Amino acid sequence: MAAPRRLNRPGTAVPAGAAAQRVRAAVRDALAALPAPVRTAPPLVGCSGGADSTALVLAVRAVVDGPVHAAVVDHGLQDGSAQRSAALADRLRESGVDAAVHAVEVGVAGGMEAAARRARRAALLAARPDPRSPVLLGHTLDDQAETVLLGLARGSGARSLAGMREWSDPWLRPLLGLRRADTARFCARAGVEVWDDPHNADPRFTRSRLRHEVLPLLEDVLGGGVAGALARSAGQLRDDDDALAERAGLLRAAAERAPGAEPDTERDRAGPWTTGAPGDSADSSPAAPHPGTGDGWSPDTGTGAVAVPLDAAALATAPAAVRRRVLREWLTGAGVRALTEPQLRAADDLVGRWRGQGGPTLGGGLELTRARGRLVLRHQRWGRDRA
Repeated sequence: MAAPRRLNRPGTAVPAGAAAQRVRAAVRDALAALPAPVRTAPPLVGCSGGADSTALVLAVRAVVDGPVHAAVVDHGLQDGSAQRSAALADRLRESGVDAAVHAVEVGVAGGMEAAARRARRAALLAARPDPRSPVLLGHTLDDQAETVLLGLARGSGARSLAGMREWSDPWLRPLLGLRRADTARFCARAGVEVWDDPHNADPRFTRSRLRHEVLPLLEDVLGGGVAGALARSAGQLRDDDDALAERAGLLRAAAERAPGAEPDTERDRAGPWTTGAPGDSADSSPAAPHPGTGDGWSPDTGTGAVAVPLDAAALATAPAAVRRRVLREWLTGAGVRALTEPQLRAADDLVGRWRGQGGPTLGGGLELTRARGRLVLRHQRWGRDRA
């Protein structure tokens, strides 16, 4: 492959044309919409050398008066990646961008795609020149459509189907409203050759097959406009997700503040079930622990509850969709791993369909019980009869 052409030097003409104008306008608007403390910090652009991230870094350099930083992450997954990354950083520096290479080690947990993404994100966070600096990523509308399709295939909820947000501190995605064709035209007009990562066309990777097989087929069968329609659906679901998130936050606060839900006396600290709720006198376990056994809520001990208990009566007042969102965030935030839909529904049944049943055993060595009107998450006690 021919050596990539040099990026424009500072002070030389930036690419013209409709595509270039759209890219620069998108970047300018996204930066202007940032919160004030973030807006004044120097931006960091993640650049792989592909058309999307190259167009992004060129546009940022064109619209930002101050210093622009770029991080080139070398995943070490392909022969020659170190040399290619170093050459890209050199060209970026020649164009007036403060660029550096960050080599990472990609693990195996969750598959190569997920492991590479985790390593890349960690490197970008560490590369920020200022703790407030936004990290700009070159995701486009096409990437958004692929993300929504992946969520649909996995049976995800509204949060996943809402796709990527333009701003999710510290990640900024200015190009979500533009197509890959826009970034390709931008780079062509700028006279820069971009790096086509062979992994992007490798059928071993699900996203690659979505990009090259599934989406083109859907466009053909449905008469075009599929990517745009998926992106619009994501935007609509994002509004719904924001409304649900706001209501879920209020509900969780109420459930944690409810009388008896959080210990605030020495007696309460011995066990959150020392006072009962009317009509709910039994633990969902075979025998309720005696106050003072150490099974109550205590953030300072590994043998007790691992999160503030939630008041079941407060949760029961809300629609199931809001209640389950609270439970999902409460459980995963306390360390539950790989929470499944059946586990979440079993947890919700302790509120909405309570018949004295036991709660689910969860990932991370945790178990959920209902005790004296509260949901209690604690470390699993092995050998206990859960029938």
